[in-house]
Amino acid sequence: HRSSFLPPPPEFPLLVRVSSIPNFPTPTLAPIHPVAAAEGKKKIIKLKSSDGKEFEVEQAVAMESQMIRHMIEDGYTDNGLLLRNVNSKILSKVIEYCNKHVQAKATDISDFGGGARVSDATSAVPAALVEDLKTWDADFVKVDKDTIFDIMLAANHLNIKGLLDLTCQTVADMMTGKTPEEIRKIFNINEKLKPEEEEEIRREN
Repeated sequence: HRSSFLPPPPEFPLLVRVSSIPNFPTPTLAPIHPVAAAEGKKKIIKLKSSDGKEFEVEQAVAMESQMIRHMIEDGYTDNGLLLRNVNSKILSKVIEYCNKHVQAKATDISDFGGGARVSDATSAVPAALVEDLKTWDADFVKVDKDTIFDIMLAANHLNIKGLLDLTCQTVADMMTGKTPEEIRKIFNINEKLKPEEEEEIRREN
């Protein structure tokens, strides 16, 4: 019988030169955004309504009000802040608005294709995020007229510009296309308007 032989195994180098190993860059960690870093140590502020109810809110939320911001900066927060002109029903709505808008400012827009936060963006705020906030605002003001008036007064008292603008626009929309008589009914005005006042309303509507 004829002997059969297997071919010899291929030869491989036993050593690999160090210089042949690719030089990959050392990975670096992205810096922590100040907003994200502060999330673990949020300060809580107590707000007291005119009817005695207390609300615990994050300082960033409370500082949407310029009036409250000045009180915090002046150190008047030890025993909570009493808001004598805002009852608990309206204060809860004001806090709801401020909380939503603070969250929107700190939203990570990477989900929308960006890499920063809305509060950092100057002109690259995603249209989808803006539209979402507009939709939320529109739903927020879908309340009875007495409530919208009270929220408007609270926004003016607390100096919350965004909320004041929103509620003023809502009231203006309520008047659009209305006759002087209809406007008197909306605002519970019992006194008859002067002819020149009625004429001005007709011109504006």
